[in-house]
Amino acid sequence: MDEDERARLAEFVASRTPALMRVAYLLTGDRHAAEDLVQSALARTIPRWRTLRNADPEGYLRTVMYREQVSWWRRLRRYRESLLTGAHEVPAADPSGGTDLRLAMRAALRHLPPAQRTVVVLRYYEDLTETQVAQVLGCSVGTVRSRTHRAVSRLRELLPDVELLEVRR
Repeated sequence: MDEDERARLAEFVASRTPALMRVAYLLTGDRHAAEDLVQSALARTIPRWRTLRNADPEGYLRTVMYREQVSWWRRLRRYRESLLTGAHEVPAADPSGGTDLRLAMRAALRHLPPAQRTVVVLRYYEDLTETQVAQVLGCSVGTVRSRTHRAVSRLRELLPDVELLEVRR
């Protein structure tokens, strides 16, 4: 890779890392795991930079992130954590706007299994269609629908009074 290519790559990484970190955090629920996910995806993407630079390098990188996250949660499936009953709390009102809702949602997302959390992030944060999510995850549209349904049902259980929370802008 010549100096010009390295400069373009460095510019791309510097400008897009914050957005990629936000998505990675939503997928993993942990800042350190999100950093690892972004770094792992970059390590897989950089060798292909020459072929990607004129196409959609961010789209490719995000797909690598999603698939890497799927691989991680498949490996971790053997080591399931069990939730304590009554572990979720109703968040207190916060004067800074939608902070209480964001914190409650983040806590609820952490209680979802990784497969369901990934589908929720792709469908509602990334705004992908069911078909696009199925392509990214390498599964059927029916699987995406069932995971989405289960995830939304679980979120409704974990956040029963979400309508009571005010979102101030």
